[in-house]
Amino acid sequence: MLLGSITNCELPALSQHKPSLIKTDAEVPLTISVNAIDENGEQVEKHIACERPLTVYLNWRPIVTLMTLGARAEALALGYLKNQGFISDLEQLESVIIDWDVSSAAVLTKESTQDLEEKLSEKTVTTGCGQGTVYGGFMDGLDEIDLPQPQLKQSMIYSLLKNISAYNETYKNAGAVHGCGLCQGDKIVGFVEDVGRHNAVDTLAGEMWLRQDVGHNKMFYTTGRLTSEMVIKIAKMGIPVVLSRSGATQMGLELAQKLGITMIARAKGKHFLIYNGAENIEFDAIPPKRPKKPLENI
Repeated sequence: MLLGSITNCELPALSQHKPSLIKTDAEVPLTISVNAIDENGEQVEKHIACERPLTVYLNWRPIVTLMTLGARAEALALGYLKNQGFISDLEQLESVIIDWDVSSAAVLTKESTQDLEEKLSEKTVTTGCGQGTVYGGFMDGLDEIDLPQPQLKQSMIYSLLKNISAYNETYKNAGAVHGCGLCQGDKIVGFVEDVGRHNAVDTLAGEMWLRQDVGHNKMFYTTGRLTSEMVIKIAKMGIPVVLSRSGATQMGLELAQKLGITMIARAKGKHFLIYNGAENIEFDAIPPKRPKKPLENI
């Protein structure tokens, strides 16, 4: 692979093991300016979200091509490979090479990948943005997950929803993206946007893994719907609470019940729906009920 001019970049400092991160000098924009015609027939300048392919390699074997915004590609590649069960040992990780000239993220590890072909042969098409795919190792380890049951205040949820509205920068500028956030109480400790919600959660998972950060004291926020794949990824991050601006699917709910995840969906402003774990919520800020509109005389 031709790398051109490269720079070495340090990874987050909380991990004792620091794999080499190599990036080309080429940077990619998250949005671009285009011209559009509005409802008045007038030309206006607007921004739209970028979308580009990123082929993820594991020990130079191509695994998947992700369509992505392009932010924090190294964390996205690592989070994807870890969540899919292709890698698990941070100490064996050697390097991550990001090259936007050829749209690639190459992850090199000393960890055994002898069962790679077997895992790649077992795949399921998911309800991801576009069409996602999960592989044979994706469900491994679910029975070993033991999540805590933190108690949450309704007032804290409202405060978090208010605070997180400041983080949807690309969405406000261009739309067409999902956002995901790591939260402690009503504070946002990590946030990423991408054209697909699964890319965003994988990016945060990759960053948590590199820092060897824990999830038991965190909540996960997403603008996307809570499908089975999303719930499994959040559980693998060790996070016991998920909050979504969108809805949930039947399988997503069943997995949240099985894994003990407090699932809150349709969360916006003063409204939310608790689909699992209502016993963990203290209702200390119940909003006044809206008066019912009188029926019009017929």
